[in-house]
Amino acid sequence: MKKAILFILLPTLLFAQDFAKHVNPFIGTGGHGHTFPGATVPYGMVQLSPDTRIDGSWDGCSGYHYDDNTIYGFSHTHLNGTGVSDYGDFMLMPTMGEPSFDNKIYSSTFSHANEKAFAGFYSVKLDKHNIDVRLTTSTRVGFHEYTFNKAGQANIILDLNHRDKLLFGEVRIVNPTTIEILRRSEAWARDQYVYARIEFNIPLKVNLVKEENNENTKLEGIYKGTELALSFSKQVKKGEKILVKVSLSPTSYEGAKLNSSEINHWDFDKVKKEAETLWNKELSKIEVTSYDKDKLAIFYTALYHTMMQPNIAQDLDGKYRGRDNQIHTAQGFDYYTVFSLWDTFRGAHPLYTLIDKKRTSDYINTFIKQYEQGGRLPVWELASNETDCMIGYHSVSVIADAMAKGIKGFDYEKAFEASKASAMRDVLGLEAYKKNGFISMDDEHESVSKTLEYAYDDWCIAQMAKLLKKQEDYQYFMMRSQNWKNIFDWETGFMRPKKNGGWDKPFDPREVNNNFTEGNSWQYSFFVPQDIEGLIQAHGGRDKFEAKLDALFNAESKTTGREQVDVTGLIGQYAHGNEPSHHMAYLYNYVGKPEKTNEKVKYILDNFYKNTPDGLIGNEDCGQMSAWYVLSAIGIYAVTPGQPIWDINEPFLDAKVSIDGNKPNYLYLPNARGILPQFGIENVDKPAHQLIIPVPVIQAESKSFKDNLKIEIINLDKDKYELIYNIENPNNKNLLGLRRYTEPFYITESCKVNAFNIIRKSNNYSNSISATFFKKPNNYSINIKSKYNPQYHAGGPDGLLDGILGTENWRKGDWQGYQSQDFEAVIDLQEVKDITEISARFLQDQRSWILMPTKVEYYISDDNVNFTYFSSINNTLDPKIEENIILNFTANETKKARYVKVIAKNFGKLPEWHQGFGGDAFIFIDEITIK
Repeated sequence: MKKAILFILLPTLLFAQDFAKHVNPFIGTGGHGHTFPGATVPYGMVQLSPDTRIDGSWDGCSGYHYDDNTIYGFSHTHLNGTGVSDYGDFMLMPTMGEPSFDNKIYSSTFSHANEKAFAGFYSVKLDKHNIDVRLTTSTRVGFHEYTFNKAGQANIILDLNHRDKLLFGEVRIVNPTTIEILRRSEAWARDQYVYARIEFNIPLKVNLVKEENNENTKLEGIYKGTELALSFSKQVKKGEKILVKVSLSPTSYEGAKLNSSEINHWDFDKVKKEAETLWNKELSKIEVTSYDKDKLAIFYTALYHTMMQPNIAQDLDGKYRGRDNQIHTAQGFDYYTVFSLWDTFRGAHPLYTLIDKKRTSDYINTFIKQYEQGGRLPVWELASNETDCMIGYHSVSVIADAMAKGIKGFDYEKAFEASKASAMRDVLGLEAYKKNGFISMDDEHESVSKTLEYAYDDWCIAQMAKLLKKQEDYQYFMMRSQNWKNIFDWETGFMRPKKNGGWDKPFDPREVNNNFTEGNSWQYSFFVPQDIEGLIQAHGGRDKFEAKLDALFNAESKTTGREQVDVTGLIGQYAHGNEPSHHMAYLYNYVGKPEKTNEKVKYILDNFYKNTPDGLIGNEDCGQMSAWYVLSAIGIYAVTPGQPIWDINEPFLDAKVSIDGNKPNYLYLPNARGILPQFGIENVDKPAHQLIIPVPVIQAESKSFKDNLKIEIINLDKDKYELIYNIENPNNKNLLGLRRYTEPFYITESCKVNAFNIIRKSNNYSNSISATFFKKPNNYSINIKSKYNPQYHAGGPDGLLDGILGTENWRKGDWQGYQSQDFEAVIDLQEVKDITEISARFLQDQRSWILMPTKVEYYISDDNVNFTYFSSINNTLDPKIEENIILNFTANETKKARYVKVIAKNFGKLPEWHQGFGGDAFIFIDEITIK
């Protein structure tokens, strides 16, 4: 296995070359890249860019898409390649003539022929009024230049209701050339504060105002409310320019005023040149040479994309808005925001440890402050808000990687404290994970992915404990890091979801469903970066693991189950368009087949990255998609962040890297590794730790039964392990005591079966696994006329009559889902009975397209042919409510019948206010009760 370690290089670096000229900001603005083409500087607070999409659509997350031909305005904050929409603060739009706040009127068409973008610069001609726009920025200030090519009344529209929801806005007119603004908004970040100071180079007057002021207070020159827009105007001559500077602050008006001092003049070209210089300084950290201009454009745009975030989030005096929404001052570090850690821990942050150690320590100091102020490390932090998007606690990966590579500048002990605290919480499946050694479908949705990613994160915490000589913590978290073994099916070689003690069935490794995070079993079964050798042995050795990797890349390039827009760039079942696959090509190195790593990596570099607007195969995801390219192109990748080892492949480009500000030099040469001094050690220190014993599997045909049910308990190795079990009744009373399992047995009453493995002739045993079985309260049968979505089957038709009630977390699999149709079913009571009540439970989660039925109707019959009306209930729940709600639609009458028909009317097409406007709503039902 070939591995490379990083190197100490020789001093001094002068960046004289023009690397910025290779950057093409339009790469990723088409397709599903979700990037933006506007002006920004490395890690800057301002991203000044045109907005062509304001509908919150998935491909409009950045505010811009190359397919569009209408610009609504130019706003000052944007996200780079995310899958959720936010930002777009302080939109300005130049117009002429009579001003309007209707965005259909103030918007303008444009042509890509009249559009240019470079690192730190953007320009476009607005067709409607023939206005030329040029944009550039400093770190905290956006600079606009508008050239009006016609004489007349020029307007600059400020619309605070642009893109996301305005919670509160305020505009203060300081004087005819200066205004101050507060914008508090809600989108992905639930409560975002941004202040701005806008300066015009010439006096403008307010000529139109839209204001919804619920405070009923009117002060001269102050406008406020939840609906707020102003127009500023003056008469201009043909060719006259208006210049605008907009400084941002997360803290206050005073902060925005202070930050405005970054640009204390009106020389646009000087600011543009300074932005270019900043980019050249950062881009010069990796020197690439090639005769292929497209390869240079792809490489330097990729490096550029990795440097667009995280974003500085403090004023010039160090003040920032913390996770507690209070104002703090950073001392000895810079405070940042926008941490897409589920994506970036894999490649982007390891890249930063190579070329930007100072910012790496700043990021970790930011994490620590967020822990101190918010009680936990960030998961996906945005504008001082924790979005809780994605899974894991991958801040710990960034911290462990920095510590393993000897990066200083942060408190190792405090970082470990924060990491351990985040791992010891009882949320998002962690309580079950700690207790049982894995997460089941019964505990939490996305159970397989969460188990695997928690296990890797726990290994990272163990590495910190090792460095800090915390032996007890090291042993504890190394034990947890092996929990992947509890969801690995040794028979199929796949990571599989468990439900009620056994494997969930049916199982299709290609199926994208709620047991995985944006993927399927193929795409998660190789995520054990902390124990690759253990995974190889679990497959039966190197040859079988290589065959499994071959099967991954050679499988049919088609997934089943839910359509997942993130799963793109398929090579077999490898999906380069989403992050869980990013390390897989490098796993061939671990079976002694580096030539296969080189082949796969080169194919991806050649085919999935292009010098075109649709040149990214998936979302940029805050630099991760590009970080993979940068690292792989120079011949390295971090398969396991948290140890000072880089996997190597054949370099795609001739590259030299600057480390710690030293002169750029080669990392290594093919077939001549080690030409430079190395840091770290070839064989990473691995203190002994106890291995876990995988839990057994409890298998049964179903969770509920009528008369009796066969129970089988299976373990991995019958020769090595002995199975022990017991049975409890519903009152947790032990009915049998502990017994050795020798053969399948039958149960006839509701009960709970517990089992664990024990190593023969030892006291070492596994975690206990449990399964609960219910004897059905009746012998009713059901004939469902509608067709449920295979993803949401709740165990089949009998799942609606088994007495087991689904919870608000429908992703755990206990609800039946019906889309684009009404629900209809007939229940056979087996004989004519007195009926006094019929009830059906439904769930609403409108954000997931699940809405209450508009009406539920009940009918009864004696012959299953002729049905008479029993009752009906209309829905009264507001479809706009965002919380998950469960409602019983209950009808009370007294009649006799054998058959009961239930019809639930589907909501139909999603309305215009819904983000999925035009899509088909789901009905989710679980449990029909007849008394």
